Amino acid sequence: MQLRYAFRAYPSVSQRACLARSFGCVRVVFNDALRIREDARAAGLPFVTSAELSRRLTASKKTPERAWLGEVSSVILQQSLRDVDTAYRNFFDGIRGKRPKTGAPRFKSRRDSRQAIRFTANAGWRITGGGKLRLPKIGDVRVKWSRSLPSVPSVPSTVTVVKDAAGRYFASFVVETDPAADLERMPGADAVVGIDLGLAHFAVLSDGRKIDSPKFLRRSEKKLKRAQRALSRKAKGSKNRDKARVRVARAHARVADARREFHHRLSTELVRESQAVAVEDLAVKGLARTRLAKSVHDAGWSAFVAMLEYKAVRYGRAFHRIGRFEPTSQVCSNCGAVRLRTGFTAC
Repeated sequence: MQLRYAFRAYPSVSQRACLARSFGCVRVVFNDALRIREDARAAGLPFVTSAELSRRLTASKKTPERAWLGEVSSVILQQSLRDVDTAYRNFFDGIRGKRPKTGAPRFKSRRDSRQAIRFTANAGWRITGGGKLRLPKIGDVRVKWSRSLPSVPSVPSTVTVVKDAAGRYFASFVVETDPAADLERMPGADAVVGIDLGLAHFAVLSDGRKIDSPKFLRRSEKKLKRAQRALSRKAKGSKNRDKARVRVARAHARVADARREFHHRLSTELVRESQAVAVEDLAVKGLARTRLAKSVHDAGWSAFVAMLEYKAVRYGRAFHRIGRFEPTSQVCSNCGAVRLRTGFTAC
């Protein structure tokens, strides 16, 4: 199983400038490739291949208008072209019904809340003996290793440097885990647990336990409103407005981080204690269109269920999604008889 390990990175001032330049170059290459294909489509010409896009990228780096593309690693520019191919592939697969539908590829903006560049093994990145991340044409970036990076059965082949809306930098690695080691690390268990997700309580378990809903967004609403009000009073385009925008983003990031930490702790605890986990497949999109939308989004049911599923698969546990139309509350837990209007049939 492939897992993503993300670590907080702390680049210096000069390294932030290099990363900003790299983000901009990757964005320009992506937009140029998207524009070439869209212009060809509008003109009724054949679909422009990836090889042709790569050839045009190499030629554009030799022109005065795009000479500054040579100041960054060529690997991240090629990865940007691969991102264009992935965006088109996902769009066409959605049309064919091979995956959930996604929108057509869109142009990137410098104001996007997330900026990212990806280095492959060809770029020559590595982790130094001092624990820093060495990136080509950027330097040795300090990383906070909150946990050890698995190197068995294979070392990570790529690293993605991400900058979020709060101005934080992360180094993200995709690692192939060892299934045998995962199974050995998880203790044996015979219990089976069913989970009923809700709003009054985040979860009610089949053994009678009730997990209180933390309501991270509701508890931070006053601080968020103050930060948002301060942002609205700043003049557009001013440095003070940009500082206020970062404060709002950081406030939201703290809420999201706390919610994610709660989901991880609870899902790990349930998978560790149970051999099988069953949870209802809720219609989150439908509930998010009701007056309970804020509470539904604050609970984060979809993210929690996704964590439960991949952790159950990783550690050899059984995971079951109960259909939302399954009459679970009308079925006798002893004999399985369906309740009639007059009550349960005899067991």
